Amino acid sequence: MFMRFFTELRQAKVPVTLKEYLMLMEGMDKQVIDRTVEDFYYLSRAALVKDEKNIDKFDQVFGHVFKGLERMGDDVAIDIPAEWLKKLSDQFLTDEEKAQIEAMGGFDKLMEALAERMREQKERHEKGDKAIGTGGTSPFGANGYHPEGVRIGQDKGRHGKAIKVWDKREYKNLDDQVELGTRNIKVALRRLRKWVREGSPDELDMNGTIHGTAEKGYLDIHMRPERRNKISVLIFFDIGGSMDSHIKVCEELFSAARSEFKNMEFYYFHNCLYESVWKDNRRRHAEKLNTWDILHKYPHDYKVIFVGDATMSPYEITYPGGSVEHWNEEAGAVWMDRVANIYEHMIWLNPTAERHWDYTPSVTVMKQLVGERMYPLTLAGLEKAMKELAR
Repeated sequence: MFMRFFTELRQAKVPVTLKEYLMLMEGMDKQVIDRTVEDFYYLSRAALVKDEKNIDKFDQVFGHVFKGLERMGDDVAIDIPAEWLKKLSDQFLTDEEKAQIEAMGGFDKLMEALAERMREQKERHEKGDKAIGTGGTSPFGANGYHPEGVRIGQDKGRHGKAIKVWDKREYKNLDDQVELGTRNIKVALRRLRKWVREGSPDELDMNGTIHGTAEKGYLDIHMRPERRNKISVLIFFDIGGSMDSHIKVCEELFSAARSEFKNMEFYYFHNCLYESVWKDNRRRHAEKLNTWDILHKYPHDYKVIFVGDATMSPYEITYPGGSVEHWNEEAGAVWMDRVANIYEHMIWLNPTAERHWDYTPSVTVMKQLVGERMYPLTLAGLEKAMKELAR
C-alpha cells in the first residue's frame, strides 16, 4: 500500500525521492505518530512535500490511495479499510443506531453490501433505500439519511452521521498554474533574496558567544547585526484602460512585494513608459515625476519589474506622439531601451494568460524590448521571473 502511494505521487509529478520515502517508513516503524489516518497524512506530507505548490497534487493522491472513492471499481471493498469505520462508531453513533447496525450484521456486512451494490448498479439513482445515489435512506450516497452511511460525492455533511468523509479536500489549490493570491505571491517572491548583516550589532551571536566563552574561560557575549534582505526593487505598474480588469492581482502583488522587500520603490505609468511617471493616481496630471530623474536616482543594482498587460496600439510603443494621453516627444521603445541599458536585471510581468499573447502585436513588441523576459502572473511564471532577477 505504501509503495503504491509512493509510485502514484511520482506519477502525479510530485518530486519525492526514495530517501524521503525511507524516512517516512522509519518514522512509521518508530511509531512517532498515533496510528490514525489524520496523523499519517500530516507526517507523510511533512516528509514528502518540499514545495507548497505540490500540496494539492499530494492531497489528491492521498485521497485516492487511502480514503478516496474517486476511482470506484469492483474491488471497492478492498480499497475501504473497515477499521477506519469501526473506530469512529463510538464517537458518532447513538446506542440506538449501534443496535440497528448490529441487527444488520455489523460493519463487515455493510462494506460487503456496498461492494455488491456497486457491481449491480450501472446508472444514477435518486431516492430509495438500497441503491447508491442521492436522497433516500440508503447507507451509500449523498444528501440522504442513514445512521450507518458512507458518504459519496457530497460536498459536506448534513446530519453528521457519515462514518467516513471520503471526498473531503483539506487544502485549497496551490498548484503552480492557478491565479495568484497574496500568500502565493509572497512564497514566490521569497526566492529573490540576498541576505546580508549590516547595521548595528543588536542580535545575539550564539555560535560566536559559545566559541568565545570556550576560548576565554568566562562568559564572552558576541553580538551581530540582524540579517536583512539586501535586494532593492523598482516596480512600474501599468494603470488604467485594459488593466482595470487586473486590479485585484496587481493589488495582491503590490501588497506582497511591500512586505517581502523592505527597500522597494514603485511608480505608475499608462500602457508604455514615457518621459514621466507618477506616485498618486488621484493626482497623476498634477504631480508627474520626470522619468530621467527616476533612472538617475536609483543605482544600477536595483531589480526592475514592469507589471502590465502590454495591450495597446503598437504605435504607442514605436512612434513619437503615439501615446493616447499626451504628445510624447520620444517613442516608448526609446525609454524602454534606456531602462534596459541602465539596469541589468529587468523583467515584465503580464497578468494576461500567456496563451493570448501571440494574438496581440503590442505584447510581441514589448516582449522583444525586454529581451524576451516577459512572464505570466501565475505562481510558475513568478518563480521563473524571480530566478531570472536573481541571476
